[in-house]
Amino acid sequence: MYMSDDNKPIGWWLKEVDRLLEASFEQLLTEEGLTRRQWQALNAAAGGQTVAAALAPFLSGDPAELAAVTNPLVEREWLTGDELTAAGSRALADLTIKVRAQRRRITAGISTEEYLATVDVLRRMAGNLS
Repeated sequence: MYMSDDNKPIGWWLKEVDRLLEASFEQLLTEEGLTRRQWQALNAAAGGQTVAAALAPFLSGDPAELAAVTNPLVEREWLTGDELTAAGSRALADLTIKVRAQRRRITAGISTEEYLATVDVLRRMAGNLS
């Protein structure tokens, strides 16, 4: 059955939005010489969380895998252990501005009420499927 853009089911739209979100943030971070995991590591360190704990759901537990994420940040002098350096804090602040701009672009034309209602509906649908 052919589906026009007007009648594609929610699952199609969820996958499409997810694909586009991932691609847009990957592009933004790649332009800054970072991976998604490195972005998460910087945010974890800024929030006082251990980098290993923050990344645990995304990594295998192999210390070499964690080192592959954190070593480039240490080499850039942005991270020491689980703490941001002054340079890391400045870099994170600059990146956060760009990420927030990207998020505003993504939600352009969507009211706060529409956004919150969409998140609420998706949360309830996930609950129904759990």
